[in-house]
Formats: sequence, C-alpha cells, structure tokens
Amino acid sequence: MTLSNLNLNYLSSGLVMAFLIYLAGCHKNPSVVTDQSIFVTEPVAYDLDPQSIAEASGIADSRINQGYMWVHEDSGSPNRLFLLGHDGKVRKTVVLSGISNRDWEDIALAKGPDPALDYIYIAETGDNGLRYADYAIHRFPEPSLTVDTVRQINTIKFKYPDGKHDAEAILVDDLYKEIYIITKRDTVSKIYRLNAGYKTSGINDAEYVGSLKFNGVVSACLSPDRRELMVKTYADIHYFTVGEGESLDKVLQQTPTKISYKAEPQGEAVTFALDNSGFFTLSEKSFSTMVRLYKYKRR
Repeated sequence: MTLSNLNLNYLSSGLVMAFLIYLAGCHKNPSVVTDQSIFVTEPVAYDLDPQSIAEASGIADSRINQGYMWVHEDSGSPNRLFLLGHDGKVRKTVVLSGISNRDWEDIALAKGPDPALDYIYIAETGDNGLRYADYAIHRFPEPSLTVDTVRQINTIKFKYPDGKHDAEAILVDDLYKEIYIITKRDTVSKIYRLNAGYKTSGINDAEYVGSLKFNGVVSACLSPDRRELMVKTYADIHYFTVGEGESLDKVLQQTPTKISYKAEPQGEAVTFALDNSGFFTLSEKSFSTMVRLYKYKRR
C-alpha cells in the first residue's frame, strides 16, 4: 500500500512519519522488550544508485547471484524485478512477461518443482479495497545475471475460506513445501496456508491455521537455515526462533521478540542475508528525498 492510496499527498514528510507512527500505535503488539543482543542497533546505510526504485514492497536475497537481491514494487508498477547490489547499486531490471502487477506485496526465494533449481515467489495478495475474489502467487526459476525477460511463469491462484483479505507477507517453507500468507488489516493478522500439493491450474483453497498476536504485517522472511523468522510491521520487526522440524504456523503463534529497527519513511520489505550475516530492510520512497538500503549485521 502506498500513501497516495490514502490521499496524503498534501502532508509534509514530517507529518507523514507522524501518521505512520500513529498507525503503528493502533496495531496490536505483544508487550515485549527489544532484544539488542542478536543484531546491531545501528544499520549500515547505502543510498540507492540510481534512485530508480520508488515503491519497494518486497526484497529477497538472491541465491544464484550472490551479493545481489531481488526487489519488486507494488500496485500499478511495471511487471519487473530489480536486481539490487548489497552496496545499494541497481544492477539491472528483469521483465516478467505475461503477468501484470495488480498489487504485488512480497517476494520469497525457495525450492520448487525442480529440486535442482531455486524459485522466486511473488505474492499477488494486496487488496486495499477488499474487492478481489481470488489471489495468486507467481512462481518461476530464479534468473541469472544474463536474463532480461522471464517468460515461463506459473501462477498459483487461491482463495480464502472466509472471504477477502489484504495481505502483504508470505513465507515459503522448503521443508514442508508450504506457502504461508499473513494478512495485514484484520484485528490480529491472520495466517493462511497453501498445503503441499497446491496446483497451478484452477483455484486452491487456503487453509486458516491461526493468527499472530499483533497486526499491520507488511513483510516476512525465513532465514536460509530455517532457524529464524521475521515478521515486519511499519513500526517493528518481530523475531521468532524456529525449532528443528517445527511447523511455521506453530512458530508464528508464539510471542516474538522485537529487535532493533531504524524507522523508515514507509518500510515494507525485509530479508535475511543469504550468508546469514544479518538482514536487510528497504523502504518505499514516500515523501523522503532518498531511498536507502539498510543492513543490520549479526552480532
């Protein structure tokens, strides 16, 4: 979701930040102390070069193009991905042929049909006006640095068992071959699951499997070793530990720890670094003059 959707174009950047903090305060959050022992409290900041990504909604650290991450923008933006270096430099864009950006809200990297390949999953799950009958996850093999256009894309369509939802976060679990969708605007964010064996034809039924202890979720990510999980709201990053073989829906219903997070103009994206050295966040430009990539190094 962009602030333009809320008709806030007349506000100054300071008022926008105040508004976002007000919204964050309306979210239900567990009463926990921020843990500063896992990651540094002050991130390394990189100015994007060029400043060509204005509405970043999801990021995922590349598995085959090490040192780079994939970034997408949200509703109404072109059907493309950016390949962004860990240093903030935009390497290239890749067109996703045959699909449009209705409202892309999150991205994940995981395994797929061919166990030898890594796949990108893009969540077509945004629904600010609650007007869509079904939603989708687009999936395709992760492209290399030499690819300019992806043409072979599978679409996993689904619907919820209880009506329409606006969701901005997904998790893809390599272990159990499941996809999790986390809603944003419900009183507490709900968790739905596409079970292993989901189809790329017809419409799958997402299963309700629980809820978080807070709402306002805008992104989520799973660590490369499947031992940690993060769920992001505008104001906070909630950190969970994952036991060996533990189902992610069970993990998400536990009380998380908050970790240090530097406020961004409209931060909607988080990902662990592939080498597990820390995590990155990236914000929409909103009313800021500069988009920055932040890295929080592991202590």
